[in-house]
Amino acid sequence: MPRLVWLLVIGQFILMTGSSFLWPLNSIYMSENLGKSLSVAGLVLMLNSGTNVIGSFLGGLLYDKLGGYRSILIGTFISITAILGLVISPTWPNYAICLGVSGFGSGIVFPSIYALVGSAWKEGGRKPFNAIYVAHNAGVALGSALGGLVASYSFDYVFLANMTMYIVFFLIALLGYKNITVSKQLKNNDEIREKKRIGIKKLYMLTMLCSMFFLCWAAYVQWYTTLSAYTQEINISLKQYSVLWTINGILVVAGQPLLQWLLRKYNDRLKGQLFVGISIFVVAFSLAGSSNGFKGFIIAMIILTAGEMLVWPVVPTIVNQLAPSGREGFYQGIVSSTATAGRMIGPVLGGVLADLYGMHMLFYCMILLLIAALIFTYFHDRPLKMMKKSSKAAI
Repeated sequence: MPRLVWLLVIGQFILMTGSSFLWPLNSIYMSENLGKSLSVAGLVLMLNSGTNVIGSFLGGLLYDKLGGYRSILIGTFISITAILGLVISPTWPNYAICLGVSGFGSGIVFPSIYALVGSAWKEGGRKPFNAIYVAHNAGVALGSALGGLVASYSFDYVFLANMTMYIVFFLIALLGYKNITVSKQLKNNDEIREKKRIGIKKLYMLTMLCSMFFLCWAAYVQWYTTLSAYTQEINISLKQYSVLWTINGILVVAGQPLLQWLLRKYNDRLKGQLFVGISIFVVAFSLAGSSNGFKGFIIAMIILTAGEMLVWPVVPTIVNQLAPSGREGFYQGIVSSTATAGRMIGPVLGGVLADLYGMHMLFYCMILLLIAALIFTYFHDRPLKMMKKSSKAAI
């Protein structure tokens, strides 16, 4: 990979390690240290996700206006300021306010990282996005493990460690990302008219892709929200449940050689990778829904991980190819907002379904969502196919 891509990958790893010091412990801190109910804690986490959605959308616009370098610095500075508020006074309601501001700041950062990595290695296809995805998961795994260890001494150290990692990321961005430039080609009048002609079609394709991404995340998020409670009902301990996510993190990293071997053969078949990945999600949910023990959930998690390794990096890759010149940030911001919206709404939807109709109905509904995602995937590139047919007919 190019040096600048390595810097972005390292930065993503550090950023996610810092974020993961805190986010798995938020509910515990609010309930045990601040004396708030789990319902209140859930609302605060929804606030964090909501501000992240707004930040992602704004971050994409800022990328197109100011460039990725400035956008990342602005978003990181906002997050550092919010986390500093937690270090100084982790009390109520300051805790909720700071989490909301932190979500807004981090939302600004992520679309710029994805847009930058696509610009820094245009010929890499899905490889730069896959590298960011691996760094993301490795950071989550390390940060989550260290966060629990640090919290066993003092929660104050968790806030301090979180801020320290964000400062390190800010310095990497300040010193390393300035030289990442986005080339914008000047277009003649014919090219401008052509751009306007296909603009609506590309927005349609983006809408279909985002609909698929939203549904996939709304289903996937059940694994670390609603299903965590369900595992307790079938006598899977919290320790065993945490092992599932350890397996997930290990497979994401250890499975890269096999994934890269497959991509050398099928790297340009992005739509096919989405189809296979989402179908694997369906198999994983079907197996988990019929399983009554830990072994069944291990197998389901292994299958689920294989699916996410195919789906998650492909979406920003397609978006990067789809985005018109000068609109990369806007497109990545929309997709990032969609994923966060899925993670925000998914737990609420899953909780309501589980409470009113039971876990089996939850599994059925999630499988239906994934089937709908397959339909959106099938139709998302229809305008592109029509344009290719028109071009052949004209020849």
